[in-house]
Amino acid sequence: MASQERLGAVSKGTKFRHCPQRTTYTSGTCELLRVMMKESKLTNSQQRYIMDTMKRDLEKEKRRLQNIFATGKEPEDRPKKGPTRQEKPAPEPDRFEELVKEIQERKEFLDTMEALGQGRQYRGIILAEISQKLREMETIDHKRSEVLRKTLSTT
Repeated sequence: MASQERLGAVSKGTKFRHCPQRTTYTSGTCELLRVMMKESKLTNSQQRYIMDTMKRDLEKEKRRLQNIFATGKEPEDRPKKGPTRQEKPAPEPDRFEELVKEIQERKEFLDTMEALGQGRQYRGIILAEISQKLREMETIDHKRSEVLRKTLSTT
């Protein structure tokens, strides 16, 4: 009895102050949704997100069915256009070259700061960063020379 009263309260297509159309669910479905939301311990915002997603899916299905009714056939899924030609992936930038560029950028920055009269404030920091980059370059150079020696000794 209470479920019939509840179904009557949720009317479809009412135009009172432009209220959105509401879908009528059976009381069993409503109760199932409420129980599942409580058991999953979702926050209110998560519950709203789920309900909005369900609503959007229902609208998409509604449009699909309207299209079938209008045309008499299932709408064809349009293939998503991907890249038609396969481009070669860009070669990975050489870390050694990256370090060279980074050192140049730091030197330019230090020169700019010195021109503005703030070189003293940044000089220690920038020189420390440059020395770290140089050490990293030395380790890369050492590893490359070892690999080169190994390849030359095996041939």
